[in-house]
Amino acid sequence: MKTLKFILPALLLIMPVSVFFISCQDKTFEEITYTANVPVYMGFDEFRSSVKRSDPRQMEQPGKIYFKDNYLYVNEINKGVHVVDNSDPANPVITTFLEIPGNFDIAIKGNILYADSFIDLVAIDISDPANPVEIDRVEDAFPNVLPVFDYTYPVYGLDWEKGIVVGWETREVTELVEKGNTYRNEMLYFDNTGAPSLGSNEVSIASSAAGLAGSMARFTLSADYLYAVHNSSLKVFNISSTPGISVNPEIILDRQVETIFPYNDHLFLGTTTGMMVYSLSNPGTPSFVSVFEHINSCDPVVIEGNYAYVTLRSGTQCNGFTNQLDVVDISSLSHPFLVKSYPMFNPHGLGIENHILFVCDGDAGLKVYDANDPMNIHMNQLAHFPDIKTYDVIPYNGLLMLIGSGGLYQYDYTDLDNLVLISHIPVYVP
Repeated sequence: MKTLKFILPALLLIMPVSVFFISCQDKTFEEITYTANVPVYMGFDEFRSSVKRSDPRQMEQPGKIYFKDNYLYVNEINKGVHVVDNSDPANPVITTFLEIPGNFDIAIKGNILYADSFIDLVAIDISDPANPVEIDRVEDAFPNVLPVFDYTYPVYGLDWEKGIVVGWETREVTELVEKGNTYRNEMLYFDNTGAPSLGSNEVSIASSAAGLAGSMARFTLSADYLYAVHNSSLKVFNISSTPGISVNPEIILDRQVETIFPYNDHLFLGTTTGMMVYSLSNPGTPSFVSVFEHINSCDPVVIEGNYAYVTLRSGTQCNGFTNQLDVVDISSLSHPFLVKSYPMFNPHGLGIENHILFVCDGDAGLKVYDANDPMNIHMNQLAHFPDIKTYDVIPYNGLLMLIGSGGLYQYDYTDLDNLVLISHIPVYVP
């Protein structure tokens, strides 16, 4: 009996070890080689000292646009901002280029330009637009932002501690994986929404505290706050005193959000599955009001009066197959509802002023409608410019500023029967 009492505890100690070796022996590994997106890094110190002014350069891949005080600010995707003197829209002049790595969006209050720079938010003094100076920065304001990559291949070797991912190398990699498994790397969602691969004129332009953004914007301003949409959240920044931007708690949303449009103390958020409405009654903490649901699709929004105009388009990031213009009754913000849909080719940005609706219909060009009767917009097309691959527009007091894959276009639409192209800054084609 003594011998048996000794052997049993010993067996209990040995058994887990035996099981461990058996399970290890069951696993087999193999080397696999495949094509992947391999990150290219920039060190944090270099990244955070890289905002600077440089000489004017030609547009190559223009993105979003912003207008303020006779100047146009045109994003060069992932690289920075072209500063355009637009005091004479018939003869716009690029005066300088503001290098901001990882930039897609901007907003301007007073003399301060706010811009995203990959994961950071930067504040830049543009009192002299030709000599901008960085004055403040919020580090990690937009965590885990990545540059655009080829969805065909997985991401390999991503390490957030190595620095900022500023690009990708597409190359073959070899790694040891458990036999039977495929790639251990998952496709990653990225937040940046870039542009698709895509005489004399008298116009009265007044000065204002904040500027005008296009409908594809992810930044907007209201009073002392900057609002930015990022993945599935609404970021809130108090900019009442700059330098010294303070960060308010973010608003977590239940869907991927892409665009933001302010109107009458409310924010209208364009998401992949609907238009969300938030109240700014407490501007530091926007509160949910309602949502207008739709099928999965990208959807920038503009508002005029009791109607919201929403473009839905098919696209890689949005996983949708619908291309249309929706008209939504928002006379009751708590209960928005669809009143009419119009088929489109592949609509992106849009703008409206005094019931004149401008729709950037992708490769189908710019379409202009009289929207006095929202139920019959398709019967009241005023103009169609099919040869411009359009992305976004800003209409203002008879001047239409349009960005597309071909560059910056400006139209005089004071005579609706005769829209006139008054200037064009083309993209550089090597």
